[in-house]
Amino acid sequence: MKKSIWFILAILMAVLPANAMEESTAVFEREGELQPANQIDRIVFKKLASLNIEPVLCSDAVFLRRAYLDILGKIPTAEEVRRFINTPYSKNKRSELIDELLARPEFADYWSMRWADILRVKAEFPINLWPNAAQAYHHWVHTAIAEDMPYDQMVREMLTASGSNFRVGPVNFYRAIQNKTPEGIATVVALTFMGARAEEWPKEQLANLSAFFSQIGYKPTNEWKEEYVFWDPLGTTKTEGNSAPGSAKITTVVVEKNTNQPPQINREPQPAFFPDGTAVELTPDRDPREVFADWLITPENPWFCRSLVNRTWAWLLGRGIIHEPDDIREDNPPSNPELLVWLEQDFAANKYDMKRLIRQILNSRTYQLSSVSNTEQPQTFEQFGAYPLRRLEAEVLIDAVNAITGSSDLYTSAIPEPFTYIPKDQAAVAIADGSITSPFLALFGRSARATGMWNERDNQTSAPQWRHMLNSGHIQEKLEKGPNLREMTLRKYKPEQIVENLYLSILSRPPTPAETETMLTYGNTANPKPPPKRPGGHLTPKEKKAYWQRYKAADDERMKDWIDIAWALINSPEFLYRH
Repeated sequence: MKKSIWFILAILMAVLPANAMEESTAVFEREGELQPANQIDRIVFKKLASLNIEPVLCSDAVFLRRAYLDILGKIPTAEEVRRFINTPYSKNKRSELIDELLARPEFADYWSMRWADILRVKAEFPINLWPNAAQAYHHWVHTAIAEDMPYDQMVREMLTASGSNFRVGPVNFYRAIQNKTPEGIATVVALTFMGARAEEWPKEQLANLSAFFSQIGYKPTNEWKEEYVFWDPLGTTKTEGNSAPGSAKITTVVVEKNTNQPPQINREPQPAFFPDGTAVELTPDRDPREVFADWLITPENPWFCRSLVNRTWAWLLGRGIIHEPDDIREDNPPSNPELLVWLEQDFAANKYDMKRLIRQILNSRTYQLSSVSNTEQPQTFEQFGAYPLRRLEAEVLIDAVNAITGSSDLYTSAIPEPFTYIPKDQAAVAIADGSITSPFLALFGRSARATGMWNERDNQTSAPQWRHMLNSGHIQEKLEKGPNLREMTLRKYKPEQIVENLYLSILSRPPTPAETETMLTYGNTANPKPPPKRPGGHLTPKEKKAYWQRYKAADDERMKDWIDIAWALINSPEFLYRH
């Protein structure tokens, strides 16, 4: 690697700041008056105008890359970039791309990963679902997203699920909770579906919610690690010594330890209170979880829609309207209350359609704003006046590097179990089980899936991460041996075409003339010259051998220089960050 590659890298590192050159501005922004595309924009732009913030629309290339990353968790191929960039600009150009991406199967892969973080889909410590159950759980989540299951139905199926954790996917919502006391379950329910941290509630409020989860039973079966989760009003699983292996019927296993008689239970209706203070009677003939689920998914519920639309907004815009999205409380107000209320009402009015909500946000000009802020107004990002820079998630980043180079990674579990063999070409975002990982995923802050909290995934950049990208054998081997990178730099392409191939594949945009010129000044990237013509005859065998030796050395050097340029591009903030 030549010293001058650091100069090129320094140029690439300086591309994103606001004071970039005029040419760079044209790369990242689209000129013209910004008009609202939907109600989201009308609400957001009104707020921005009151703060004298003038947002700018991002360029088509930036939008393309952003949409691929946020919808599919991957970067577009060079051919996909060419097709989109070369399509004439029209009013529907971006919305048509959004519809196309939302219909692709990778959408369910990537959004299942996001939900798997929240729902703690993990076979081993500290969740201990077991691999069979983790697969069943992830399969159910993936199917729900792929088939556009309404959110209220999805949540109700989880909250009221009963059955084997190996065979009934949603029942693993309860299996994935570490503290299985009624208070522990209530705390996770509040965090997951209400965006609230119930451990900070008054004790009485948490106790009221806990009452709905006080009749859940867990019992093992004859199959190793299989467990039944079920409504257990008789408290059979709380009877000492009553493990009831292999039986699915409550009545056949209910005995008092010494009397051989069924335990005494209170069959009278029990008073209970929803989190908003509304009283309800829990009758002995109905699972309290159903009572709570029916209350939770009503449009009037102050938490249900708010939690989901705020979480989805945060996934797409980098921060919640209430931030963090799982910290909804009275003294943590929304940055734009009008926007949050409109999204809640629109979501409920449209039958809790999650894909429609995502489409609404993606089609807004608010989502399509440039990441380069033209103002130093401190509320710019809080009010969504510019798209916030965020480092790619660990899975997305390594998938992007592998797609560019044509390489793959090995993902394994620390404990060899069923389903821990991952096919070589499987994307990291599609791995079901959080226990299956790699050193790269661990280093780059993949969620541990232990708490289900927003801040469990760490997308901050650290010095060890920079060192790994800049100076590790892992990345260097991908660059040197990856077949895709070699294909892009074949001698059949002119050097200018190779620069374009690299930019389209890595940065998802064509290079500017200045960038092409800069890249071509590095090293010896020109193709080796053909054999010289010998006046009056052919080269002698000795001359041919000497020529081909020089040719191979020159071509090897040429290849190293192109790899250096690719190395600089994948270490640029433009590649490493959503922007």
